[in-house]
Amino acid sequence: MKVHIITIGDELLIGQIIDTNSAKMAQMLLEIGAKVTGRTAVGDDHEAIINALRLATEQADIVLVTGGLGPTKDDITKKAIADFYGVGFVFHEPTLERLNQILERLGRPMTEALRTQCFMPQNATVLTNKMGSAPGMWFEGNGKVLASMPGVPFEMEYLMQHEVLPRLQAKFSAMPTAHRTLFTAGEGESTLAEHLKNFEENLPPQVKLAYLPAIARVRLRLTVSDPDAALVDELLNEKFREMEGLIPLKVIAGYGDDSLEIVIGRILKEKNLTLSTAESCTGGYLAHLVTSVPGSSVYYFGSVISYANEVKMNQLGVNKETLQEHGAVSEQTVREMVAGAIRLLNTDVAMATSGIAGPDGGTPEKPVGTVWLAVGNKEKTITHKLQLSKNRLINIQYSGYYALNLLRLFLLENY
Repeated sequence: MKVHIITIGDELLIGQIIDTNSAKMAQMLLEIGAKVTGRTAVGDDHEAIINALRLATEQADIVLVTGGLGPTKDDITKKAIADFYGVGFVFHEPTLERLNQILERLGRPMTEALRTQCFMPQNATVLTNKMGSAPGMWFEGNGKVLASMPGVPFEMEYLMQHEVLPRLQAKFSAMPTAHRTLFTAGEGESTLAEHLKNFEENLPPQVKLAYLPAIARVRLRLTVSDPDAALVDELLNEKFREMEGLIPLKVIAGYGDDSLEIVIGRILKEKNLTLSTAESCTGGYLAHLVTSVPGSSVYYFGSVISYANEVKMNQLGVNKETLQEHGAVSEQTVREMVAGAIRLLNTDVAMATSGIAGPDGGTPEKPVGTVWLAVGNKEKTITHKLQLSKNRLINIQYSGYYALNLLRLFLLENY
């Protein structure tokens, strides 16, 4: 299956919105053995969309389109697709019924703009979008398939998972393919590549290793494709075990879709431990990561966002002398923040962050990007100093994920 992805919207071309849809679609297609051979971004221009459709259908068996299906005047994808196929429009009553149900539930009136979403190209098979108002569309002709979906990421993902991928699997045969992912934390992509250099150089041609880096963590995905379906699983199991054995044990954080917040929650539940956080420079980001996991209320009690020194002293019990002598961004302060969070929120363990996220506020002794982290319980606290960049958002995110990994290692070592 050769696939071409087209994303539509002026906002993509001017950088107002980052195209995450293409990456997510490519990942989902890989899981069914489909190969993305091209990607095109095009603005809200009728002729440009038609030209992109023409080129994509010449190059691929499947064309997947996102964007331009909303109720506003710049949403012109349906008209462009209809003109591409040379067909008119029909009114789709089931879509109107669904829209009326949604609007009634929300207490909103039907508008003429919303009603236009019920008109579909004559040759379209409508794909029900249970996550939004704009349906998807499926087209077939001359052995080719075109699927059009809304640009809203969670709506696109729903349609891909529940409508598009099952239809593609039913219509096209694919090379038997399997994947397995190792989730790592604590070492960068280049260091991992050194561990795996000989392994990667000697992989058979049907086995591919992909590095999927993110802030403070890297996924290693092995993919095996072979006409012999029985060989696929056998080879994947063999090579995955070999790869796993080359990575330091403490760096291996999980498997598949695991994340640090999921792994932390799993360990805390297994050990019957409770967690709190005391945050300064991360401003609640740690709490957000922890509570993004369903069921986190079992082990997570809460957070003190002690942005001001007065809160550090009055709520967490950080000594005034500590702040005067060492400053808020110091090892001594985060140690006392951990102790204060454990005492105040009555938890087994706690994490603390204090730093200079930027872009200003630094000094020669403590430049922007200086962050102190601490993790501990009533008996023991460990700390770590980060020296990051001048990018405020990246500093906050990196500190959050690094703190989670520090907690993971602390729990494994002490419990």
